Amino acid sequence: MQTSTQRLIATYRASRVSFTWMGTRKALDAGQRDEVAETFGAEGQFLSAGKKLLDTKHPAYRAVNSLRSRIASFWKGISLPYPEPGIRLIRESDIVTLDAMLGALRNELHEAVEGLEEVYRTLKSKARESLGRLYNDADYPDTLRGLFDVTWDFPSVEPPAYLATLSPEIYEQERSRAVARFDEAVRLAEDGFTAELAKLVGTLTERLASDEAGHPKAFRDNAVNNLSEFFERFRTLFSGIHDNSALELLVDQAQNAVRGVSADDLRSQDDLRRQVAANLSAVGAQLEGMLVDRPRRKIQRSAASEPVSQ
Repeated sequence: MQTSTQRLIATYRASRVSFTWMGTRKALDAGQRDEVAETFGAEGQFLSAGKKLLDTKHPAYRAVNSLRSRIASFWKGISLPYPEPGIRLIRESDIVTLDAMLGALRNELHEAVEGLEEVYRTLKSKARESLGRLYNDADYPDTLRGLFDVTWDFPSVEPPAYLATLSPEIYEQERSRAVARFDEAVRLAEDGFTAELAKLVGTLTERLASDEAGHPKAFRDNAVNNLSEFFERFRTLFSGIHDNSALELLVDQAQNAVRGVSADDLRSQDDLRRQVAANLSAVGAQLEGMLVDRPRRKIQRSAASEPVSQ
């Protein structure tokens, strides 16, 4: 019978998503910093100051920035964590889906950048007015095209096959390290799902409780919908991988507690509201116990800096 790690190795592949993103803040130079410091009677070397290059609240910039969030959210929603910065694990069967979706989102990003390019001169003019003597035209590129982008690839996390012939001993060492990383990936995913479920259950339980005056609290539909999305993602990505029967049981109990129950049902039926709250509270207590009892793990990571995408 395969272990969780063996099942993960057999069905998941490494994926990496990276962003090219223009910075919108810049540190003041030494002279500007000293000038600011003088205003407060301070020494420039003890200050850290910066300036905002563009209005990041402008709709055109927000449209660009939202694409970055959508891309990162989609990638993370379809993958599992991996103990190397910038890498996540995706099911082999989902690689084509990921590639197609990221391609579509990248096209949307490029369109949004074109929209930002159209108002770039206006944003620079506004920055010139707002920054005064701190404005420096050299801080601004001639065009924004190519300064906002996303790329993705599927790096190998297994030792290269030639090592087996070149040095079986080194190959075995690297293979053992690779297995250990997948073993840690299982634990990272398990811890992540446990913490996420505890948070979702705790949030809904708190909203189902009455306020100090004994009146039902208001809550949004997503308090229930987020749980449903969690159950689907857990079943799809991890249920067939891990061996933690305790976590599986708690997921089942939480799902049964809200099965067939809508937000409107909880708002209109007091008895149902109390029943669901009691059932979720029991699940939440056990989840909190799992979070407290889980061992601290010392994870050895590579010295490489963590990419923007993580």
